Amino acid sequence: MKTINEDIQNNEWKRVYLLYGDEAYLRHQYRDRIREALCPEADDMNLSRLEGKGISPVEVAELAETLPFFAEHRLIIIEESGWFKAGSNGFEEQLPQFPDTTVILFVESEVDKRGRLFRTVKEIGYAAEMKTPSEKELAVWLRKQCSAEKKQITDEAVRALLEQAGTNMNLLQMELEKLFSYAWDQDTITLTAVQEVCSNQAENQIFDMLDAIGNQDREKALDLYHDLLALREPAMRILYLLTRQINILLQVSEMSRLHMDSKTIASKAGIPPFTLGKYKKQIGQFSYSRLLEMLEACQEVDEGIKRGRYQDVIGIELLIVDFSTKEKESIGG
Repeated sequence: MKTINEDIQNNEWKRVYLLYGDEAYLRHQYRDRIREALCPEADDMNLSRLEGKGISPVEVAELAETLPFFAEHRLIIIEESGWFKAGSNGFEEQLPQFPDTTVILFVESEVDKRGRLFRTVKEIGYAAEMKTPSEKELAVWLRKQCSAEKKQITDEAVRALLEQAGTNMNLLQMELEKLFSYAWDQDTITLTAVQEVCSNQAENQIFDMLDAIGNQDREKALDLYHDLLALREPAMRILYLLTRQINILLQVSEMSRLHMDSKTIASKAGIPPFTLGKYKKQIGQFSYSRLLEMLEACQEVDEGIKRGRYQDVIGIELLIVDFSTKEKESIGG
């Protein structure tokens, strides 16, 4: 990514760029930075955007051969083409022949690094893998985002935000925007602000959703999901909270089986001691093996959404339907 930053700063461009990896926020952010540098909002004449399977290499080649209109460069953005997995019908052979005035930007969630197109991009351009940052890196990023808004954020607030929103940068950005609006007249984002703004209502709804799933009440589980969407909770945040709740149930179940005391269980599971009773009650609706199946299914759906195999809202809805209609079958089986 340092290379991209330098190219933007120096206005020196390679013929082709590839942004790939599991962190959608970074892929989209660097895509937009390149677009803004090469084709400002007012310049529609020199920007072409193509997305999804079925993109024609012939059409892309025709666009690439077209000279820019009163500008130094023409930019072609190609997103989720699948060419780096399924092949591009020889497009990699044409890439080196396009004029230097054309810059092609691929944005892909999945690539095969052994493929000819990937190797060609690395040879004549630049490929940047957008990995999910570590929690330490995300903490630094959160502080920078707050600093850009002329605000500070306490260490406790950072930890709570990462605990509640996970490592998904899109979700973290959405939570930050809510916090900035909430604390518009304050210099510091505190733990109290995070607790009041970011999660309580959603977590309660998720708890009720799992109760409905345990009772095989598909209609109620879906109603709760749609209520959260209506409250503008991002679908991926709902999936994160659902996964987190299932993981807590697994921990409480295992520690209870080992006859650990309530204080230890609550501490290790990261829940308030006074809520332990309701968690133990909810565990009675599920076998340990079923909770494991549900956790694995959540992780599979999360990966599938990040890799563009299906749309987030629908994917999570199908997951909830699966959970609340299959009592003994393996999830997804």
